[in-house]
Amino acid sequence: MVGVGAGGPFVVRGRSLPDGEPVELWIGADGEFAREPIPGAQVLSTGGWVLPGLVDAHCHVGIRFGGGVEDEAGALAQAVIERDAGVLLLRDAGSPADTRAFDARPDLPRIIRAGRHIALPKRYIRGLPVDLEDESQLPDEVVRQARAGDGWVKLIGDWIDRDAGDLAPLWSDAILVEAIAAAHRVGARVTAHVFGEDALPGLLAAGIDCIEHGTGLTDETIATMAANGTALVPTLVNIENFPGIADSATRFPVYAAHMRDLHARVADTIGAAHDAGVPIYAGTDAGGQVQHGRIADEIAALGKVGLDANEAFAAASWAARAWLGHPSLEPGTSADLIVYADDPRTDPGSARPDLVVLRGAVAMASC
Repeated sequence: MVGVGAGGPFVVRGRSLPDGEPVELWIGADGEFAREPIPGAQVLSTGGWVLPGLVDAHCHVGIRFGGGVEDEAGALAQAVIERDAGVLLLRDAGSPADTRAFDARPDLPRIIRAGRHIALPKRYIRGLPVDLEDESQLPDEVVRQARAGDGWVKLIGDWIDRDAGDLAPLWSDAILVEAIAAAHRVGARVTAHVFGEDALPGLLAAGIDCIEHGTGLTDETIATMAANGTALVPTLVNIENFPGIADSATRFPVYAAHMRDLHARVADTIGAAHDAGVPIYAGTDAGGQVQHGRIADEIAALGKVGLDANEAFAAASWAARAWLGHPSLEPGTSADLIVYADDPRTDPGSARPDLVVLRGAVAMASC
């Protein structure tokens, strides 16, 4: 058996999703998929189910489970957990931790960063966002975070307003138009944390590229997202925390009731978005209230809200990679793949890869 850390040339044989067709992949010593067979290549797999590396499209490398910011060792451990779960591409949807040093590590997943969350004072989790004194600063800050990130910017679209006692938007419609246009001018896409209903129309009218969570979607905002091609990353395993959040919000009964209602109808909400043709991608929201390495749980959860098994795996693999601009199993590109011994669609929540190949080297192999 080829050991962890070994590099090619390799050959991987198996079956592919979604159709089960035979696949044969040659991996060169340069870490890329080869266009032609390679004489003498070591065989990594002769069966099983071969997928492009998985994607967690909403996670936070460097945010500690339970709160706070990880040190470098803690953030590194999170990245390793994701890799061993088969996640080879992460969209970090906001983190104050500096993980740029990880880019030089060929044994770690690639990270697409969105800079830091952008919020207003007392309108998000303390210590995580950049807090603006006034919303007029938003366009300039969006550009700043776009340049600090990897083509994405993350806004806090709504959060509890303690004076109102419920979820409320942070930004005016007019400033969102300016800010999102500013991001687009510098080549960045914009996404937003949104739990409730009221922030969505303004964000969508301003041309936002993605919505995170989306528990407050309505027929009208779903139709707008579908028409615009706006993506949705519902983070279903994090939405499981809504009842606990409500239980802790005893000072804000309206907010607590709202969170319980959003949780109770999430399957219908996300299912309606899927039925309308909204592009949906898998993200766990790992960091904070969700442990890293739970992509299998998110894939399973997507299957419970209307996505079939192939769609759920696509949302966490080849479709998500294409959306984020990373190819899948193509000659001349980085050899990032995973192999399941058994068809992972049989029980997505329990499926764990038996082989992980990252940048053409064996990153994880189970006996």
